[in-house]
Amino acid sequence: MMLSEVTAVPQAVLPVAEFKDHLRLGTGFADDGAQDALTESYLRAAIAAIEGRIGKALVARDFRWVLNDWRWPDAQAFPVAPVSAVLSVTTKDRNGVVDLIDPARYRLEQDVHRPRLMATGALLPGIPVGGTVEVVFTGGFGPAWADVPVDLAQAVFLLAAEYHENRHENGSGRAMPFGVMALIERWRTVRVLGGGKI
Repeated sequence: MMLSEVTAVPQAVLPVAEFKDHLRLGTGFADDGAQDALTESYLRAAIAAIEGRIGKALVARDFRWVLNDWRWPDAQAFPVAPVSAVLSVTTKDRNGVVDLIDPARYRLEQDVHRPRLMATGALLPGIPVGGTVEVVFTGGFGPAWADVPVDLAQAVFLLAAEYHENRHENGSGRAMPFGVMALIERWRTVRVLGGGKI
């Protein structure tokens, strides 16, 4: 399985000004934007770390997901949540011949923790021997920062502030702060039965 972002979190969506207020940067001075690139990098790093820990996409964007086989013949859980739309499903055989699958053959089963691609009939489209299937989908809570749940937004700010505070440390190997872990705990996906069908 390989998951990649088709589109990144847009710069305009990132709450750079709010984060600078959170840090109290430049209090009493004119804001010339000199710190914007740095604060943006801390926000992006914190978003990536939290998304990786909880298996959720915070801000909506498109993903490309390539599989060699379906987990179950009639359903496949997405690697991130929530998912708002399946844009395309395409199979490719070992010779590189591409086949766009009719959207009538599958549907999205939405869920905050484990959305799934479901067959509308008995089976999902077959994957050619030695080939792959590519699913392009939109994942995330919404297109704006205001769509991110408040506890996750606060966790991003706390972790980004930690990165800012310890920016001169080299290889400290610090764990994620307890306050951040407490905020994200309810969003973590718990896998039971060896990843069996839920």
